[in-house]
Amino acid sequence: MKKLSITILLIIGILVFINLVSEQFFFRIDLTEDNQYTLSDATKDIMESLENPITVKAYFSENLPPDIAKTKKDFEEYLIEYARLSDNNLVYEFINPNENEEKERLAIESGVNPVMINVREKDQMKQQKAFLGAVLALEEQKEVIPFMQPGAPIEYLLSSSIKKIAVTNKPSIGLIQGSGEPSLQQMIQVKQGLDVLYNLTPLDLNDSVPIPDTFKTVALVKPSDTLKKGALKQLDDFLERGGNLVVALNRVDGDLNRSYGSVVNTGVEHWLQEKGVDIKDDFVVDAQCASVSVQQQQGMFRFNSNVSFPYLPIINTFSDHPITKGLEAVIMQFASPINYTANDSLKKFTPIAFTSEKSGSVKAPQYFDIQKQWTENDFPLQKQTVAGILEQTHPNGNRSRICIISDGDFAVNANQEQQVQPNNINFMVNAIDWLSDDTGLIDLRTKGIQYRPIEVLEDSTKTVLKYFNFLFPILLVVIYGVVRMQMNKNKRIKRMQESYE
Repeated sequence: MKKLSITILLIIGILVFINLVSEQFFFRIDLTEDNQYTLSDATKDIMESLENPITVKAYFSENLPPDIAKTKKDFEEYLIEYARLSDNNLVYEFINPNENEEKERLAIESGVNPVMINVREKDQMKQQKAFLGAVLALEEQKEVIPFMQPGAPIEYLLSSSIKKIAVTNKPSIGLIQGSGEPSLQQMIQVKQGLDVLYNLTPLDLNDSVPIPDTFKTVALVKPSDTLKKGALKQLDDFLERGGNLVVALNRVDGDLNRSYGSVVNTGVEHWLQEKGVDIKDDFVVDAQCASVSVQQQQGMFRFNSNVSFPYLPIINTFSDHPITKGLEAVIMQFASPINYTANDSLKKFTPIAFTSEKSGSVKAPQYFDIQKQWTENDFPLQKQTVAGILEQTHPNGNRSRICIISDGDFAVNANQEQQVQPNNINFMVNAIDWLSDDTGLIDLRTKGIQYRPIEVLEDSTKTVLKYFNFLFPILLVVIYGVVRMQMNKNKRIKRMQESYE
């Protein structure tokens, strides 16, 4: 009895010791494919450099469905690790706005708005008001995460929000204007993505005023008018000083209302050609494409139907590069093939985005036949380059980089109501971020829960997983039983021996 008491006390002592140690040391094994639960070096640098405390008020409802409640659990675990990394410079509290009207009012006034979710209760479906957001504050600075979509990249949301209120002087990114480029308002989603670390500001490009040194990166997006040689010379001078450039260029353009596509000449294509980058005046067509709405008539009735349109390629083949890391698919509008023709040791071209295995090219100008029945013979090419990076070492020793994308429309908001799909925005923001910043936050923007439905698995794989999940636990129990039985048998044999005491 005394021996048992000592054993119990020893176990309790060990558990208490482990609990005390765990307060100082945090350990977790992350077996996810993209290390979703392992904090990046960028996050560690941000938290370790905090000088003043940040407070986080997390407004999360209770009694949510398991798939949504997991978001709260994950967010709380991130906050625990962030607090440890910051030497307790991050203080947080969780508030349930559904408890009373006062807390709900405070949440809404803070910028965290409720959403309606479907909840099953007593075999009935009903709608419930749910809060999943947070407010971060540092002195007078405040940043709101109004809604945390389940599966969203929580580390990016949290780290970028902290960085946004902690940084004092944001570097400027120039959005070139003056040659028919989209305005800042037409790039509003890109601006919102860059606001974390940068100030995206209009930049008038002319042939007499140099690009200010305050800009480390400038973006030339969808020029529609011809750029003068003097303006292009300013870009050359900027690159020679070590600046970086994003060029999203329409070499061809299409008008669906007229069903006609034409060549676009701005002078930028010749400027790039001199550097060895040839953007063809052809339309990329791809069997993997988006659709357009077409009005059709059947008898007395007229209706709209969606028709696949190969001139709108869906790009989901990317090289292993920080700009494209985590991207699933980018929808382009009237893109062109890119060829690199230079043989220069001071230059390096890296393709980063490609068409599918079944693609082709069509010479411009071109009339579009919306009702055309496309066949495999129309897609004889594969993996045509539609985006790449040109790196240059200049005679003065400075290095510059140009990210070239053969579609100028993919990240532009045609109007305030139209929203560009997130992967298109991520592509543009990642490109600017990679050229401008070395904090590593770029890797977190697409670090979220990937959607991998079981329907995409082959039938044989489904069968294997099904029987493995069913039989493996049973097998473990059987193995344990066999081992336990053999151990008991060995004990009985040992007791039956004459020398046993």
